[in-house]
Amino acid sequence: MRKFISGLSPQTQGIAAMALAAALLSCHDAISKHLAESYPIGQLIFYRQVCSFLILAIYIGVGPGWSVLTVNSVRRQAVRAAAFIAATVLIITSVSLLPLATALSVVFASPLILAALSVPLLGERVGPHRWLAILGGFTGVLVIIRPIDPAFNWLLLVPVCAAIASALRDIATRLISRTEKPLSILFWSNVAVIGAAACTLPFGMKLVAPVDFGWFAIAGLLNISAHFLMIYSLRMADAALAAPFRYTALVWATVLGYLIWGQMPDAWTFVGAVIIVASGLYLLMREKRASHGS
Repeated sequence: MRKFISGLSPQTQGIAAMALAAALLSCHDAISKHLAESYPIGQLIFYRQVCSFLILAIYIGVGPGWSVLTVNSVRRQAVRAAAFIAATVLIITSVSLLPLATALSVVFASPLILAALSVPLLGERVGPHRWLAILGGFTGVLVIIRPIDPAFNWLLLVPVCAAIASALRDIATRLISRTEKPLSILFWSNVAVIGAAACTLPFGMKLVAPVDFGWFAIAGLLNISAHFLMIYSLRMADAALAAPFRYTALVWATVLGYLIWGQMPDAWTFVGAVIIVASGLYLLMREKRASHGS
């Protein structure tokens, strides 16, 4: 297998890694949705994150060593951790309350929100093409949630908040990456999530069935593996080439949602998801052209 992978071009490896990461994250979200039917959100996040933390700690211990966990900016680590906690809670809450594909379609607008927030928070210049993509993504979200519909479902605002929190997390990641190593960021953010989730346990905790310990472990393994694959993907291939394959998660989410819960997104959700994905791809295309131009 290793010989086969090494025989592939770096770009092909990057695409394959991103597509596999998307599949693993969708499976992780499906397991989280299943577990949320029986356990409080805080308990679910706590057990899942502990499993992810143990896997990450073993990897660091036998790999690069504990020196990679050095913290150069406590304040920036804390800001990123707070955004990571908010995004984690809101995404898990979204998939627990809504059909899997519907929740993830809205959350996938986060790169477009990131592009919009990069103006006031990062001081970046956004040209007309990026604003066009941002407007398209915003339109896709409105098509999905349909706020003027008399039957408007207020729960659809949860993934909207999750998308905003995810964008803020990514902005914090950009800022902190100037001083902190990737493994340090991932490790301490995991510690923060575990601590925050542990604070909720006295207010709502259920006895875990033996079989569900396995599901928690699998969820943790899928989560950390997917993040490693995304890092590997972006290291091997151009972001503009590999990142679009992240959207294949919507296909997996639709399939899993139908097979497990019999849930199919309505026509408006399909239309909105297509608009969001198209806007995201257009944004990536423009970013690639801009980088080549500079």
